[in-house]
Amino acid sequence: MGDFFHTRIVETGRLPLFFFFVAFIATFVLTRINVRLIRADAKWWFKNVKAGDVHIHHVVFGVILMLVGGVLGIAAPALADNLTVASAALFGVGAALVLDEFALILHLEDVYWTERGRTSVDAVFVALALTGLLLLGIRPVGFEDLSTESAEFGRAVGIGIYVTTLVANLVLAVVVLLKGKIWTGLIGLFVPFLLWLGAVRLARPSSPWARWRYRPGSYRYRRAVWREERLRRPLIRAKIWLQEFIAGRHDRLPPVLRPGRHATASRQERVPHASDREDPGVSGPSGGRSGIE
Repeated sequence: MGDFFHTRIVETGRLPLFFFFVAFIATFVLTRINVRLIRADAKWWFKNVKAGDVHIHHVVFGVILMLVGGVLGIAAPALADNLTVASAALFGVGAALVLDEFALILHLEDVYWTERGRTSVDAVFVALALTGLLLLGIRPVGFEDLSTESAEFGRAVGIGIYVTTLVANLVLAVVVLLKGKIWTGLIGLFVPFLLWLGAVRLARPSSPWARWRYRPGSYRYRRAVWREERLRRPLIRAKIWLQEFIAGRHDRLPPVLRPGRHATASRQERVPHASDREDPGVSGPSGGRSGIE
């Protein structure tokens, strides 16, 4: 195991990325444990941080740590490996704190424990997936080595093939994202085959592509809706279950935010849960998707 780690991580220069990855995961898990205990009013060492009546969200600490880690990594001398690793880990801690409240940044309101708060977990999943691919040595489109092509076909031909392939893959990525296939589009930047697959398949019915090109009632639109309801709904439910298993349920406000805390249960407001809607896979409360694919 030690030889494998040294060969695949240390010798390839991915040690800072590895520490970023570990620090990111550990911080996210510990943060979610902490906020769930605070939400449950459990006796716990950590409490909400306040400055007077102002609640200080942990995204603020995340931004500070990302700034310190980023500057430290840029300013670190080329031979100071320990400092580079430490800055990467510090940046990972900050990134986890920021993405854990990504929904707050996106909506500019505190939606942490509402359904829209699941966007934060989606953002964390995307960051983990992309970082994991980089850690495995899989390069995104546009970062391939041109030495082989240049030696075999000549520099001009090799660059031409490279640029053509790059442009084609980026165009396909845009098409896939417009079709509402977020995961396919992002992972496809590392595995181009997925871009071709996603580009030829039907778009999600709530996507911009479907609104532009699928006439309501047409065969393609009805087929897209059928696929969304019959095939994607179980996957979305499984994803929501996994999100809530890791991050807690996003269907009720924490006790400190509920109106009339000592009132009867019938008077306490309830935030709609995904299972309350007729079709959680097709649209969210405002007609958009309920989450990232």
